Amino acid sequence: MATTSPSTSASPNQEKVGQVSLARYQELVARLLQLSDEHMRSQFETGDAALEIAPMQQVGGSHPADELFTVEACLQRLSDDTRIPVPTLERRRWVASRWPAEHRRAGVPYVVFAILAGIADDAARWAQLDQPPVNERTGRKEWTQDGAKRIVGQKVTNPVTATEKVKAIHDMATDEQVAARAVTDLLRRPEVAFQAMGDEVAKHLVNRAQIDRSMQAAQAHRRPAEPALRRVQQSSEFLNLIAACSAFVAAIGRTMPTLRGHTFTDSERQVVHAQLAKVRATSDWLESAVDTGNLSLDDGLAELLRGD
Repeated sequence: MATTSPSTSASPNQEKVGQVSLARYQELVARLLQLSDEHMRSQFETGDAALEIAPMQQVGGSHPADELFTVEACLQRLSDDTRIPVPTLERRRWVASRWPAEHRRAGVPYVVFAILAGIADDAARWAQLDQPPVNERTGRKEWTQDGAKRIVGQKVTNPVTATEKVKAIHDMATDEQVAARAVTDLLRRPEVAFQAMGDEVAKHLVNRAQIDRSMQAAQAHRRPAEPALRRVQQSSEFLNLIAACSAFVAAIGRTMPTLRGHTFTDSERQVVHAQLAKVRATSDWLESAVDTGNLSLDDGLAELLRGD
């Protein structure tokens, strides 16, 4: 007798979302959507009530002081009687004035109405509500808080596009030390550094910063010698010597970071070692001359420096 193996696919009743079944999840979603609509209507009802008690005043022109006081007093009394803060009443009153009942839509979060209320032209505002943008996460045309913010040019809560993410990084790195640390870390990524140096402005600023750092380094190397410089009355020869030493140190400090990741060939190592031999011999000669006062150059050192 033939037997059939049980199906390995789960039935809809077995599928789960988090700790609940798919069926229960769908029940919860339906209820939350219902509550969201009820919340939207209650917020509009609050605004409608505040608007009826204290209608919006005509834009422009002058208003008697007692009229303005009456609006404030009415909203304060309404706040006292309903325990709804005055700023909340003012905000909902304004939103209600921007969205007459016939232009409201079920299924749209109240926060979307509040954000789109910033569109000045009435016809453009009402028409925009019927043109929801694509939700980047779901791929559906539907209203979300960030979707509405993009329409009016506000900062989004959850950046999606490259421009939005870059702006979010800028907002978080307003402190100069934080920004410097972030840039330093990012430039350690070769592809980031490569692309950054494709920007002429960025490349110019980096080069300028390198020059400034080199000048600071040269000045730092000169500070220990300042008492000696004063004793020899700022002799040009002594300054030239110190400047030469500082320039060498600064040049090496500036060049070495550019060789990160470079693998030296045998011939390159030979060239570097030969130049280092000259550097060491010159350093020894300089140190001996400073200590003894003997500035003479022996034949062997002369030949080495000439490259013979």
